[in-house]
Amino acid sequence: MSPVLAGVLQLLALVVALGLAYRPLGDYMAAVYSSKKHLRVEKWVYKAIGANPDTEMRWPAYLRGVLAFSAVSVLFLYLLQRFQGSLPGSLGFASIDPDQAFNTAASFVSNTNWQSYYGEQAMGHVVQTGGLAVQNFVSAAVGIAVAVALVRGFARSRTGELGNFWSDLVRGIIRILLPIAVVGAILLVACGAIQNFAGIHGVGQFMGGSQQWNGGAVASQEAIKELGTNGGGYFNANSAHPFENPNGLSNLLEIFLILVIPFALTRTFGRMVGSLKQGYAILATMGVIWLGFTALMMWTEFAHHGPAFDIAGGAMEGKETRFGVGGSSIFAVATTLTSTGAVNSFHSSFTGFGGGITMLGMQLGEIAPGGTGSGLYGMLIMAIIAVFIAGLMVGRTPEYLGKKIGTREIKLAACYILITPALVLCFTAAAMALPTPVNSMTNSGAHGFSEILYAYTSGANNNGSAFAGLNADTQWFNTTIGLAMLLGRFLPMVFVLALAGSLAEQKPVPATVGTLGTHKPLFTGLLVGTILIVTGLTFFPALALGPLAEGLAS
Repeated sequence: MSPVLAGVLQLLALVVALGLAYRPLGDYMAAVYSSKKHLRVEKWVYKAIGANPDTEMRWPAYLRGVLAFSAVSVLFLYLLQRFQGSLPGSLGFASIDPDQAFNTAASFVSNTNWQSYYGEQAMGHVVQTGGLAVQNFVSAAVGIAVAVALVRGFARSRTGELGNFWSDLVRGIIRILLPIAVVGAILLVACGAIQNFAGIHGVGQFMGGSQQWNGGAVASQEAIKELGTNGGGYFNANSAHPFENPNGLSNLLEIFLILVIPFALTRTFGRMVGSLKQGYAILATMGVIWLGFTALMMWTEFAHHGPAFDIAGGAMEGKETRFGVGGSSIFAVATTLTSTGAVNSFHSSFTGFGGGITMLGMQLGEIAPGGTGSGLYGMLIMAIIAVFIAGLMVGRTPEYLGKKIGTREIKLAACYILITPALVLCFTAAAMALPTPVNSMTNSGAHGFSEILYAYTSGANNNGSAFAGLNADTQWFNTTIGLAMLLGRFLPMVFVLALAGSLAEQKPVPATVGTLGTHKPLFTGLLVGTILIVTGLTFFPALALGPLAEGLAS
């Protein structure tokens, strides 16, 4: 079988699996967030934290819950790392330095999972399972909760109430993430991923020296790492490590876990707003971009120039032979079009254009299908921008799902869109202008610039993948990327929840013959064009200095 055919068959199998899960999972999540009943274990949690799950919240109260919970999470994870050397199960590892502890705490709480440390050489079992794995669950649940609050803003009228954050958080963890993660972990163990609490042990001689590995609860952390679009690996090699991702079957399973909730949330959206066609329109937009990027990436990496590429079947540098070009390309697009950041190959070793595709996927805002929750609310923000543009074209007040998009709504949407580019471009400019940060670059020229641009793109967009070659374990990068991750995660949530509150207060506008049909293919095309144009205008100059210049020169 040719490598190209193998890659196409993997993509087809993935599409079929996602299609089979789409309806039942989407309907189930809609039922979870619409239910008035509480499970017994949920009642225990509410009692422990002192929350009343039946109290409806307006957007400021909902936002305070998000920010307070996340702030406590950052503090807890920071202290856990700082005291690691005194904790049992630390495997003899020392406590983490302050700047790196801040970076890691900000990273995992913001659902970014950027790692400036070597997992198997820095974090013991307690920090890995009691700190990082816990945040993989709760940070993903926070993202889904904010998305559900925005959906309620569209679905409700004449009220500013968006539900209860604590109820949405707990339900997301207990009813959605935990059950799927348990099944995913069992399947990964069956594929060959490890799951233990073994200490550090030698595995024999390697190139004249001894080699050591430590065990860990890898399969369970790997499952939620992908399912929650987190991405932080137990080992430094991430999903390229055979303990995390043993073979082609586990690779396909991990890609499925990355994509299944973000895609299924479009069905949840359609069910909760009372129009499945609206959910299908959002799904179609996500699907077009995802399939287009995947096809472009596979073409770029399979296009070979010379006998070495012919023999290898494509650009195999930086890729695992057990996955090949096809499996690596599909994974790279899935992880950068979501907020996952896991890698089964090294993006710095992709072709110039291939590396640019991974970067552009993040710069789109990771909305195709995006992260757990963040992809859906990011796409709905872009839908609001699209109907506003359409309204300007025909001279009508824009409407979306029966809600008028007025001055307040479009200002909030515009602020949401501007946050991430401002963070990425300002931090990148500062790093390139100052003398110390550029010393961390392994490469010079266009590729070296891409290393820094990719790092801040990854951080501010809460992705977490790295371009490799950049020494990010410095006070400058630990601090600035940490700030970019926190601001890139929580500032947009402020505008999303404010927008949800504004929409929920409105009286529905009846549809007329002049209303734009936002469930039709025409709107899907408009939305795709809006996303690409807005992103292209924002990031094209920076991309031209990095991956585009490198690709054209090669």
